[in-house]
Amino acid sequence: MKKFLILSAILVFVGLICGLAGGVGLYYWASNDLPSFRKITDYRPPLVTTIYTRDNKVLGYLYSEKRFLVTLSEMPDFLPKAFLAAEDATFYQHEGVDPSAIVRAMFKNLQKGSRKQGGSTITQQIIKRLLLSSEKSYTRKIKEAILAYRLEKYLTKDEILTIYLNQIYLGSRAYGVEAAARTYFGVHVGDLTIAQAALLAGLPQAPSRYSPFRDFDSSKSRQKYVLGRMLAQNWITQAQHDAAVAEPLVFKSMADPSWEVAPFYLEEVRRELIDRFGEDQVYNGGLHVHSAVDLKHQEAAERALREGLVASEKRRGFKPSLEKLDKDKYEEFYERSNVPEALLVPGRWLKALVQEVGPAGAVVRFGDKYGLIPAEDMSWAKGKVEAGDLVWASVTAIPDKGGAEKPAAAKPAEAQAGKKTKAAPTPPPAAPAAPAKAGRPMWRLAMQLEPHIEGAIVSMDPRTGEVLACVGGFSFEKSQFNRATQSFRQPGSSFKPIVYSVAMDNGMTPATVVVDGPFSYVDPWSKQVWSPGNYEGGHDGPMSIRAALAKSKNLVTVRVAQQVGMKKIVERAQALGLRGEFVPFLPVSLGAVAVNILDMIRAYSAFARDGSTINPRFVLDVKSPWGEEVWVNKPEIKQVISPQTAYVMDSLLKEVVRAGTATAAKVLNRPIAGKTGTTNDFQDAWFMGFTPYLLTGCYVGYDQPKSMGKGETGGRASLPIWLSYRKAVEEDYPVEDFSRPPGIFMGTVDGVPMAFKEGTEKGSMAIMDEEQEKAFLTDPNAPLGKSEDLLKQMF
Repeated sequence: MKKFLILSAILVFVGLICGLAGGVGLYYWASNDLPSFRKITDYRPPLVTTIYTRDNKVLGYLYSEKRFLVTLSEMPDFLPKAFLAAEDATFYQHEGVDPSAIVRAMFKNLQKGSRKQGGSTITQQIIKRLLLSSEKSYTRKIKEAILAYRLEKYLTKDEILTIYLNQIYLGSRAYGVEAAARTYFGVHVGDLTIAQAALLAGLPQAPSRYSPFRDFDSSKSRQKYVLGRMLAQNWITQAQHDAAVAEPLVFKSMADPSWEVAPFYLEEVRRELIDRFGEDQVYNGGLHVHSAVDLKHQEAAERALREGLVASEKRRGFKPSLEKLDKDKYEEFYERSNVPEALLVPGRWLKALVQEVGPAGAVVRFGDKYGLIPAEDMSWAKGKVEAGDLVWASVTAIPDKGGAEKPAAAKPAEAQAGKKTKAAPTPPPAAPAAPAKAGRPMWRLAMQLEPHIEGAIVSMDPRTGEVLACVGGFSFEKSQFNRATQSFRQPGSSFKPIVYSVAMDNGMTPATVVVDGPFSYVDPWSKQVWSPGNYEGGHDGPMSIRAALAKSKNLVTVRVAQQVGMKKIVERAQALGLRGEFVPFLPVSLGAVAVNILDMIRAYSAFARDGSTINPRFVLDVKSPWGEEVWVNKPEIKQVISPQTAYVMDSLLKEVVRAGTATAAKVLNRPIAGKTGTTNDFQDAWFMGFTPYLLTGCYVGYDQPKSMGKGETGGRASLPIWLSYRKAVEEDYPVEDFSRPPGIFMGTVDGVPMAFKEGTEKGSMAIMDEEQEKAFLTDPNAPLGKSEDLLKQMF
């Protein structure tokens, strides 16, 4: 017996030694190729990059994983406890691995005959997600346990829990608790209730299966389990538990303005960020980007451009074809056409699906909202529209919520199931004449047509270079090509101020007389003869530069260019920032080289400022997720022409508005300078107009250049767009004229007040007397007494 006991003891000892040796060997074997957890200790998860407007509203988000970083201090106390109750109740007691949980999971798996539970702690889950694969194997579990134990020696429990709550995937493209709070309940994490927190805490085990958007009953059952575990841990009281179980759950997502508000502007910011920081940093870096966009300016510019393009099409008698939508795509359309109510202001354009048509008009739906297009507002489409058509419409009036019925109350089952508003809409009214029967407000709309022609508009504060608005086409959904920043078009006569700025620096003045008469030029290389003409045909003989620019006389411009030299004009254009294939040939003086509208904005900034150009800025600054300064986009200023030349050009370009091709802008009753532009065969129409505080450029034309039709000039096609936009924002600025620099004399040309550079006034103009100058400075548009006619003096 004694020998047996000794033998048994030896065998046990040997077994223990072998087991220990095997365990040590297994540990070193598993540890041999373990990854470093520097990635965890220096936690930098993929985060959402947020783009802000100039007044710190969210313009949009860019991300590969929708995750917003939050700290434990920003979460309500019960939120981390809800996740601990569901996933790892002993988190603050164990050292990375919970043996009791492993044993418990092992027995349950044996009972069920499969691996249903793993017994992983939160620390182990972090290791698996960030360092290891999700492969189900004992080798991976051993490595996971080793790394979890090590990690707990490097990070505190709170740090590990913070990483977990920000890293965990919670379904519906939401990573981390902040994104989940926004996605499921439309609130920030700090505003969650216990009931909502418990539902989120039930998601990690199977985000898709327990999603309330997919299976409310399963998500509700899982929520009750979490609440029960919180009660068992004494982390909530019985009263809190009962109240949370009974709390109705209403699911809604926080409004995401991305690509809904100012899509062309957001896309331009995105492109600039990627060029500077690369895609990985932009989509994963959690950057905070402050842009220069002003939403009032942007919305006014979008509306003006659309209305202007439609007006251009109507002048040609354009009859659009209606777009049909297959029934199996209705829900997809409702998903992407949902517009936040706050953005549905009168004048806002949207795309809607026709539900039915009656004598009173058409009932349409966009997102979760319904609208009524009265018969009188269907214009060209009356009698042609039917259910299933996609139409463009503009908001004419918001619902009278005081008089209209409120949306019908959801059934209890629907409310608890958390169905999104857009998932189960109230049926449309039986007849358009009685929209209140729908049980919801009806938006009053007017039908609009979708033009084939395109255009762009950009507006910048020339004092700072901040681009306040940028619209690159009729519809971003239809085409993401930004015609304001990516397209190059011939500017026509809007290029002429560059020619005349060179003339003002080479001995000419506003009073210089040039003959408006037939002109022919023989190219010395090709021997071809070029004979330009004026837009209106004919010629007016000798005239001052003041009159020639105001009336946009091509023949005078060509003679001026020939006299000062095309080489100087090309150099001036390039110095002002214009990109293009500029060569010193005379046709260039009439805007025959394609340029970019954003570059034209930069070039004209020299006139709106003191002769210096400023770079247009979409992005103002970029910060890291922790508020550290990453990049500041400082203004780049370059002196190109003298302040005196700039002021003389302002004086000349104000004449274009006062008595030239842009007289429609006089309605603003402010000092406005600008220049129209029209290319051969009416292929492009431009207007560049500015004040000291706002510089705006616009062009209209087909993407594949072709004639827009006779009469579609800069003054008819583009100026109304410019004017519509400026009317919407002009009252936000005090009336301001251009500052007169030293070295300027005021005089008259053809009886019109004009600025002259000191030293050029004698012999070429009639000097203003003090009374005339005082009157001019008080009201630049006031008529002056007729001075001696310069042309009669000289001819």
